Amino acid sequence: MAGHFEATPGGGAAVALDEVEISILRSLAVQLLELIGPGDTPAEGEDPLAALFAEGPSKPPSDPALARLFPDAYGGPDGSAPEDKTEEELRELSAEFRRFTEMDLRSRKREDALAVVRTLDALSPAGDGAAVLTLTAVECRAWLGALNDLRLTIGTRLEVSDEDEGENGSLYRLPDSDPRKPMVMAYLWLGALQEMLVETLMP
Repeated sequence: MAGHFEATPGGGAAVALDEVEISILRSLAVQLLELIGPGDTPAEGEDPLAALFAEGPSKPPSDPALARLFPDAYGGPDGSAPEDKTEEELRELSAEFRRFTEMDLRSRKREDALAVVRTLDALSPAGDGAAVLTLTAVECRAWLGALNDLRLTIGTRLEVSDEDEGENGSLYRLPDSDPRKPMVMAYLWLGALQEMLVETLMP
């Protein structure tokens, strides 16, 4: 379903999207924004710089998808575990790391998803509903981040494993009657978009 990205001057990329693709991408990006949550805005009279030094949560999110987007830094499935640390020490290290990094990470992921929405909203579809999405180098990086976050979120909801994604994986053999089929198709499409954009940006 996806068109092919082409490199543009200045390190950007462009791809043709039809009306349905634009709608799906925008909807998924908005849902990702809702999952991540609103940003923290200083109250009236509050020093805006105070937010820069505010501490975040110390425990992982209870939602599995959010936990995948914001994993523990140590000992979790995505984290490295120093061999000389006990499980309790690893939990303490992860909690401390999370307190001082999760808010910034949430802000970055939110900005990436917003960049997707904004660039799609700026499109001017032709008579057939198609449009050419042209991204700057900065916007490409935001899109790559958002596409990755979307795949992580959907993959967690679908409980996708590495075996499912292989050439002969179950994701490619789902019957049309399976209620997961539309989301699986979106998951595979996002992966194709991400891979093509990475290849386009490679020197």
